[in-house]
Amino acid sequence: MHYRNLIFTLFLGLMISLSACASAATPTPTGPAQTASPTQAPAPADPNLILSTTTSTQDSGLLDDLIPVFENLTGYRVKIVAVGSGQALKMGEDGNADVLLVHSPAAEKDFMAKLAGVDRRLIMHNDFIVVGPAEDLAGLKSAATSVEAFTRLAAQNAAFYSRGDNSGTHAAEFAIWKNAKIDPKMLTNRFETGQGMGPTLKIASEKKAYTLTDRATYLAQKSNLQLSILFEKDPALLNVYHVITVNPEKYPKVNAVGAKAFADFLGSPEIQKRIGDFGIAKWGEPLFFSDATKTDVDLGLK
Repeated sequence: MHYRNLIFTLFLGLMISLSACASAATPTPTGPAQTASPTQAPAPADPNLILSTTTSTQDSGLLDDLIPVFENLTGYRVKIVAVGSGQALKMGEDGNADVLLVHSPAAEKDFMAKLAGVDRRLIMHNDFIVVGPAEDLAGLKSAATSVEAFTRLAAQNAAFYSRGDNSGTHAAEFAIWKNAKIDPKMLTNRFETGQGMGPTLKIASEKKAYTLTDRATYLAQKSNLQLSILFEKDPALLNVYHVITVNPEKYPKVNAVGAKAFADFLGSPEIQKRIGDFGIAKWGEPLFFSDATKTDVDLGLK
């Protein structure tokens, strides 16, 4: 009996040791899914979700950071269509997208007034900046306001590349020209690329020209550009992003459940923190500032 007890004791000890080794060898789940939530939602009935968004969220790398987290947490599979905010809103208005992440407040309000959207939430902001060749022949560095900076661009007939794509950045540019009482179409050295922010920055760099850009895309691509920040930090250059869920009553094919899940995800405390931290490790400063607990009025928007 003593011999049998000894064998059993040795066997039990061996099993405990093997179990401990297996636990140690199995990595504790970490990374995006752990950061966002400790639990995972049941598989969605319709896992396909179309996100129509501005190019800056793509070119800055933010979506590459957030979308895998959302997909792992929820089981949705997101198709990203990165275009100008105007085109993104048009996709929603045509019922060809489920959820929008855009930064063109005036156009967004028109979209909501048409009942094309059912919910619009403030998510984050950064700012626009004017970049150009370091020698800054137009003298933007000493300008006091964005209107003065653009007035100097026009006075010097400096080469300027606009996106020209009905994007939020394009709309912001036109608002500054309007406030400066300058018709940009009359400027002989202003060109429209008809492309997103990343390609437009590249063209401006190659042509040694000026352009208006969101800060996030510029910082993300700065190492490949010969462009310096020449004008910044004007309240008129605030760049605000909202998430909008498309109205399922108007567009029955919209994945309303998935759209709401994505909007809730972006506004959750864990993801808001992730948005606010994005960029710090690589570029030394955040590329976006989280705003889900704020209102447009808090940011100075009317």
